[in-house]
Amino acid sequence: MSSDVPSGFAPPPYPYDRLDSIAELARRHPDGLVDLSVGTPVDPPMEEVVEALSSSNAERGYPTSLGSTELRKAMSAWMSRRFGIDLAISRIASCLGTKEFVASTPWYMKLRSPSKDTVLYPAVSYPTYALGAELAGCRAVPVPVDGDGKLQLSSISSGDITRAVMLWSNSPSNPTGELDDLQKLYEFANDTGVPVFSDECYCEFTWSKDPDSILKYGSENVIAVHSLSKRSNLAGIRVGFYAGDPSLVDYLGLVRKHAGMMVPGPIQYAAAIAFCDDLHVERQRKVYYDRLRFMVDLLTNLGYDVSMPNGGFYLWFRSEMEDGFELAAELARTLGILVSPGEFYGEDKKSFVRIAMVAETSKLELVAQRARKKERF
Repeated sequence: MSSDVPSGFAPPPYPYDRLDSIAELARRHPDGLVDLSVGTPVDPPMEEVVEALSSSNAERGYPTSLGSTELRKAMSAWMSRRFGIDLAISRIASCLGTKEFVASTPWYMKLRSPSKDTVLYPAVSYPTYALGAELAGCRAVPVPVDGDGKLQLSSISSGDITRAVMLWSNSPSNPTGELDDLQKLYEFANDTGVPVFSDECYCEFTWSKDPDSILKYGSENVIAVHSLSKRSNLAGIRVGFYAGDPSLVDYLGLVRKHAGMMVPGPIQYAAAIAFCDDLHVERQRKVYYDRLRFMVDLLTNLGYDVSMPNGGFYLWFRSEMEDGFELAAELARTLGILVSPGEFYGEDKKSFVRIAMVAETSKLELVAQRARKKERF
């Protein structure tokens, strides 16, 4: 008898699970590991938001899938304040954090255009863009990124354009912090007919110019994606939104309603409060900027070629080592920090590392003390 078993999709190892051995090196330092590998906020959110989670009286009934009127009005008002965009709430819908949206949308877009089978995404990027394509049974086709972080749209073949259900962009970029030309992306969407989904979740942390959104240039055939996770230190409540082309918002909203994708009612109530306030974001901007400057100075003094990013709260750099895992291990031994190797974000970026500025100032000062002592563990 044959013992052959049909093989199906085998999920790849979760990237950060591969860091266990490097984490052990960092833990050898007397005061332990300083984790700068994952972009998980550590600073406190607004007290009013935390209090609202238990006072909405919205826990009994089913929440609306698109998001309550109050929530979408708050999202629309934020878009107006931040970008000068006048967006009707009918063109906005909530989602359960944007990672879920990134992972699931290719499948919905393939259902919409069953003759197409390709998802285009930045060659240097957050790994869920490619994984979402694989989960949808699509071809995941990376688009080269130039030295300034802009997608090289002219490099996309006519065949891939014809087969594409969507193109992802990410500005400011995770991991590089570079800024793309969102006007050119809008023009690409309308010249080619390929829907562009612009992931703008780090837009509040743009350092070299004012924050930008693809919706400033129009909404036809484009979607902008936003989140409270980074903006408001609310990664734990899982709430974001997508907005733009009415036909795309209507289609995705209806599919997601059928699938039961609903942000819980109390979270919708609290999220509206967060979107209505900008002062806490300004405070957080200063915190991240100061941390970035602190770590740039520290690493530069140690001989690394590191500079401030144009956006986001990550440092992205390389050393003479050819393997980012080796560089990550070196930083764990000398500084007791855990960072992410570059190959998590692109096959040709193996010599890079990404450092997330998500540790309190006291932790970063501890890292500086270790740098001065030059101890290795």
